[in-house]
Amino acid sequence: MPALTAIPLNDDTVSPGILGFVVFLALVAATVFLVRSMTNQMKKIQAPREADLKQQEWERAQASKAAGSEKSGAASADGEDS
Repeated sequence: MPALTAIPLNDDTVSPGILGFVVFLALVAATVFLVRSMTNQMKKIQAPREADLKQQEWERAQASKAAGSEKSGAASADGEDS
C-alpha cells in the first residue's frame, strides 16, 4: 500500500482544523442553552420565607402543647373517677 502523502507530523503542522472548531462551538452553544434553561427553572422555585418557617415551627409547638395538656387532663380525669 503506497503512502498517499508523506507529511512530517509536528506541532507546526498538526492542528484541530475546522472540525475541531465546529465541535467547540457546538459545545459552547449547548452550554449556553443549558445555563439559560437552568436559570429559568430556578426562577420557578418557590422557596419558603424565614417568617413562614418560624410560623410553622410555632404552630407545631402549640399543637404539641395542646396534645400534651389533653393527655394529662385525660389522665387526671381517669384518676378522679376511682
